Amino acid sequence: QVQLVESGGGLVQPGESLRLSCAASGFTFSAYVMRWYRQAPGKERELVATITSAGGSTNYADSVKGRFTISRDNAKNTMYLQMNSLTPEDTAVYYCKVFAKDWWGQGTQVTVSS
Repeated sequence: QVQLVESGGGLVQPGESLRLSCAASGFTFSAYVMRWYRQAPGKERELVATITSAGGSTNYADSVKGRFTISRDNAKNTMYLQMNSLTPEDTAVYYCKVFAKDWWGQGTQVTVSS
């Protein structure tokens, strides 16, 4: 049974940082490209970042480039999203997803507010 469990969200002030985690199980994690998405209230779900199966290549939305870093530890079946210099516009539910599969986590809420 495929499981993706996000964690690490919370309430932070503008300029602060958070690190999200996505723990995967039930499939061969190291074989798949992985993605982070986010969905803000009243907006469509947005692709945030992508990482290849071995972690050698990454890609980011323009809105987070230079502030967010996607990474993975295949030995731990876990993907991460380091988010720095957070702004209120980053407020959203963040989801991890397996590329080319309809496998999603339940999401973790990130709120950036003073």
